Amino acid sequence: QVQLVESGGGLVQSGGSLRLSCAASGSILSIKAMGWYRQAPGKQRELVARITSGASTYIADAVKGRFTISYDNGMVYLQMDSLKPEDTAVYYCNADLMVSGSGYYDDYWGRGTQVTVSS
Repeated sequence: QVQLVESGGGLVQSGGSLRLSCAASGSILSIKAMGWYRQAPGKQRELVARITSGASTYIADAVKGRFTISYDNGMVYLQMDSLKPEDTAVYYCNADLMVSGSGYYDDYWGRGTQVTVSS
């Protein structure tokens, strides 16, 4: 079994910072990429940032210049600075990884962590 466990969400004032962490655990043979999605009430889940095992990164235009993604040995981090009320959402960790013995990569999700930015 594979688990992705997020931490670091919470309530912060506009302009503040938060750092999200996600730990991948279980019978993992290889991780191709990890990332963060978010879903605000009444909206579709959207990709915020993604990083590959080769350190290539993608940052959504809405958060570019404010959010930074990093990866280290099965952990992915999202540093969120200059937060705005519109960043309020549940943030989900995602991993594209191969479970030992499976022979293929598949998508895995964490349960999400709430980020609330007050104005």
